[in-house]
Amino acid sequence: MRIVSLVPHATELLFALGLGPDVVAVTHECDFPAAARNLPQVTRDKLAPGLSAAGIDAAVRASCDESGSIYELDEQALHALRPDLIVTQALCPVCAVSVEEVQAVAETIPSCPKVVTLDPRTLGETMGDIRTLAQATGAKDAALDLVARQRKRIDAVRLAVRGVEHRPRVVALEWFDPVFVAGHWTPQLIELAGGVDPLGLPGEHSAQADWSTVRAVEPEVVVCMPCGYDGPRAHLEAKGFSHELKTLGARRIVAVDASASFSRPGPRLVDGLELLAHVLHPARIGRPALRALDVVV
Repeated sequence: MRIVSLVPHATELLFALGLGPDVVAVTHECDFPAAARNLPQVTRDKLAPGLSAAGIDAAVRASCDESGSIYELDEQALHALRPDLIVTQALCPVCAVSVEEVQAVAETIPSCPKVVTLDPRTLGETMGDIRTLAQATGAKDAALDLVARQRKRIDAVRLAVRGVEHRPRVVALEWFDPVFVAGHWTPQLIELAGGVDPLGLPGEHSAQADWSTVRAVEPEVVVCMPCGYDGPRAHLEAKGFSHELKTLGARRIVAVDASASFSRPGPRLVDGLELLAHVLHPARIGRPALRALDVVV
């Protein structure tokens, strides 16, 4: 099977299912696992480099209003690849080429590729994506194994924080200008990690807010996870808003690798869960492989 992945978390899932050798092309943002970086890329970013947080937000809104996506699909390359399967997503126009564009292009490709669209909004639905890809590719045994390993790690965190005396109020910030509070699966991760999310709504889109709204819930821990950024870039962005963050009065502010373990609804969400649990309850959860960078304000 010749597979084209048009969304980074699908690429991660395909490789986790042992289907890496079948993947013939990916997006320009598919950087995990390392082998994915060597594959042909069939998308490019329309946004200009070097924009501020507010500039990126404005450019994204303008591009989505105009064309429905911030990415451009290389249709000629896609035709030449003769894919049997194209995997994309419908969750967010900022994350991939629009589903409508992908389907329209697929109908013109002689190999008549099947298009599988992923649309996870909760942690459970991210697990469902594993089964969806397994059914489309015949990797059912690998899917059962992956789901079992993911559940085992989730259960280990749940048991470790069971009975904690205090569950801190946690706010996860997905963007700074304007402020966005993380939704979808992130509130569930916070709850599983032994915290309480007073602003995020499980299964709902990330919501635009303002600093006064965040301040009003008196967060004890603030997790800075600007969408698509790695740990060092998230830390740098957070430092740029140190004044606003200081006014929140949190006892701890950390920056995390959003791209790896929070923004993308792939297998590494469990890494994010383990990291959150360690940040909130370090005496109960050992230090994970990922690090949280403290933001001094």
